[in-house]
Amino acid sequence: MRIRAPQAERGLDLYETSPVAVHALLRTERLPQNIWEPACGPGAIARALRAAGHHVLATDIVDYKSPDQDYSGWDFLLEHSLPDGIQAVVTNPPFAIADSFVTHALDLCPLVAMLLRLDFLESVKRSSILEGGFLSRVYVFRDRLPMMHRANWQGPRASNPTAYAWFVWDRAHQGEATLHRISARAPT
Repeated sequence: MRIRAPQAERGLDLYETSPVAVHALLRTERLPQNIWEPACGPGAIARALRAAGHHVLATDIVDYKSPDQDYSGWDFLLEHSLPDGIQAVVTNPPFAIADSFVTHALDLCPLVAMLLRLDFLESVKRSSILEGGFLSRVYVFRDRLPMMHRANWQGPRASNPTAYAWFVWDRAHQGEATLHRISARAPT
């Protein structure tokens, strides 16, 4: 039986995103030029988006002393407006507060893409953000992403037992979300 670490041990839920997850999103979704990554950690998503030519504002509440992080001490959930020029929010939020991240991002920005566990769909309390009409596309990985281990994890490295998907909310969308299967592997 798999036992999940308690919240006190997980801290701010930093699990760095593999670049293959971002590359898969970029192969399937046309993202605007100016993106805010508000839970950037050391900058894995920002780095991959920048390499693809996007302008990324990479912020986090914690200072990871990373050259890929633009600002620290920036609590996304306390922001009242988008930074100038931002057209989309793209992030892998701390799962414990992912609902709040999605709701707040939608209040601020017309286009939101979040990497979440597929079981994010399994909730009655999330009905307003999942069934409210703005959830446009869900890109489910047909193969498992490389394991995202908790920051500073010193235990054994494991394969990933968790299914992930990119959830895309678009305030211009009305109606049901569409489901797409994508691959973490580059097409051959």
